Amino acid sequence: MTINSEVQALKVHVSINVRNVEASIDFYRRMLGIEPSKVRTGYAKFDVQNPPVNLALNEVPDLAAAGALSHLGIQVGSTADVLATRLRWERVGLLTRDEMQTSCCYAKQDKTWVRDPDGNEWEVFVVLEDNLPETAGTSAACCVSKAATSDVGAAVSA
Repeated sequence: MTINSEVQALKVHVSINVRNVEASIDFYRRMLGIEPSKVRTGYAKFDVQNPPVNLALNEVPDLAAAGALSHLGIQVGSTADVLATRLRWERVGLLTRDEMQTSCCYAKQDKTWVRDPDGNEWEVFVVLEDNLPETAGTSAACCVSKAATSDVGAAVSA
């Protein structure tokens, strides 16, 4: 997946909401044939190499209210790639929202967000430091809560 000639995309990111993270870990472990690369309370990540996808599972007990899709994304190799993507999106009239040096999904990341016309959140992000411990300063739900309450929109208002 090429964003533009300047950015090297590493893999697609899919974050889904699940009722029970342990049951979902068991399912995806068997489906994908690999172990999760990260497991925390209410959160798991599978770093799939073939096909390349970063699959995150976020436990949301009231799944009916939240829906199954949390958000989508594209993992890139550097902050420069994040910024180049943001610039390209802004040039074509998309409203963006940045989160730099944020602690999310038990990793330190730089990212930018857009929202499609149906409200689906997309992030382009780079992982700066991964597998942070489960502490008060780290969370799996950051992507969900910040994205859902943001002012990111499909197009810049005229």
